[in-house]
Amino acid sequence: MALSWKLVVDSTNAPVLADFWAAALEYRVEDPSALIDQLLAAGHLPPQAVVEHDGHKIFRGLAGIRHPEDPFDETSDVGHGRRLLFQDVPEPKAGKNRLHIDIHAGPAGLDALVARLEKLGATRVREVDQGPAGHWWVMRDPEGNEFCAA
Repeated sequence: MALSWKLVVDSTNAPVLADFWAAALEYRVEDPSALIDQLLAAGHLPPQAVVEHDGHKIFRGLAGIRHPEDPFDETSDVGHGRRLLFQDVPEPKAGKNRLHIDIHAGPAGLDALVARLEKLGATRVREVDQGPAGHWWVMRDPEGNEFCAA
């Protein structure tokens, strides 16, 4: 039986990075407000563990995004399918990523994808030309994590 998984990305500002990646992938930012309200009301969560971002309560230092068509928990809004979780860590990013995301251009094409990602805060690093096989861009998200637009 295949196992469930999520990709966890260390960050310095989880909700901001989650917003970027949700927009880049056309995913949905998870909204755990209902769960947080329940936990706060029951005394199971201290108020300092919660912050507000974009009008929603979130767990301090954590933000998740999920594919909009995948199943999810109604109370926590946590996805049960394709999901990324961003978690704040104290140390800065150091070195090249050993794992990265590739975003594939849709019908609008690679140039439109790269332009949209740049408007969201990504930066181009270098173009990779594979001759007749095509080309893609190595890019960085707002925190410097490398990814490819192909």
